[in-house]
Amino acid sequence: MANSAQARKRARQAAKANSHNSALRSKFRTAIKAVRKAIDAGDQAKAAEVLKAAGKTLDIIADKKIVHKNKAARNKSRLAAAVKAMQAAQ
Repeated sequence: MANSAQARKRARQAAKANSHNSALRSKFRTAIKAVRKAIDAGDQAKAAEVLKAAGKTLDIIADKKIVHKNKAARNKSRLAAAVKAMQAAQ
């Protein structure tokens, strides 16, 4: 356990940051799942709308360095491709 005031404070800060970052990572995953759900439902308009909102969320979380920017870009690209493929299929 932390033995100095500084170490105790850093432990408190780390716990708070971990909680905040975990919530943002969860939001990241939820945004991806929302787009996938819209694609599976076959609703083109909703999928495009949710993709736009998810893109903003992924960018914000990447800017805060919760996930790497390339991971966010990769996910956005794959989701956009899936929405485009769904629209092309119909």
